[in-house]
Amino acid sequence: MRLDKYLSESGIFSRSEAGKAIRSGRIAVDGSVLRDPSKHIPETASVTCDGKPVVWSRYQYIMLHKPAGYVSATEDKGRTVMDLVPPACTRLGMFPCGRLDIDTTGLLLITNDGPGAHNWLSPKHHVTKTYRFTCALPLSQEARSRMENGLELGDFTSLPASVHMDTPQSGEITITEGKFHQIKRMFAAVENEITSLKRVQFGPLVLDDALEPGQWRYLTAEEIRALQDVWKKETEQ
Repeated sequence: MRLDKYLSESGIFSRSEAGKAIRSGRIAVDGSVLRDPSKHIPETASVTCDGKPVVWSRYQYIMLHKPAGYVSATEDKGRTVMDLVPPACTRLGMFPCGRLDIDTTGLLLITNDGPGAHNWLSPKHHVTKTYRFTCALPLSQEARSRMENGLELGDFTSLPASVHMDTPQSGEITITEGKFHQIKRMFAAVENEITSLKRVQFGPLVLDDALEPGQWRYLTAEEIRALQDVWKKETEQ
């Protein structure tokens, strides 16, 4: 891989910025300063910029605590979740893995792992999504049972959900689909209404309590392995 490409794909520079940094002697590979942006290096090389390690990965993964008021898209007339992460994310082709409604908050994965995203979002793979909710009226046992057995929503019948209540009007719901406005439609179907919705888990990923709305961090190596294990298990079936 070209050295300038290695640096640009690491997210710290654009391609032109990488060339300037290399030619100015700021980049060392395996302990030796290189000044040729076109120099090919192995993906396993030890690269530093100003003495600090530069980590390259084929795919990047970010956990974002999405606030209300942002659209889960790469482009929109309003504010998008990509406005909350570094500009390098757009340059690297990163995108939100799935969608949260504009007024829904919580865990959103931002990545450029297209194959992985396709796998995690595919309805046939039944990757779980857990949300904390509050609703306008107390949720009856009958309504819970209907949700847990699958609801007829007109254009489709929802798969069985798992519902756990903390109070008569709040709790957690886990689904394995991600249809447009699905949870809101499920509550409407039992003559209730969602008043707040926050995703707290996506597959093996759990929203980091340290992240305030609008904040983000890169996934840990352990979290990435857990995501990839989901992919491997599903593709092996």
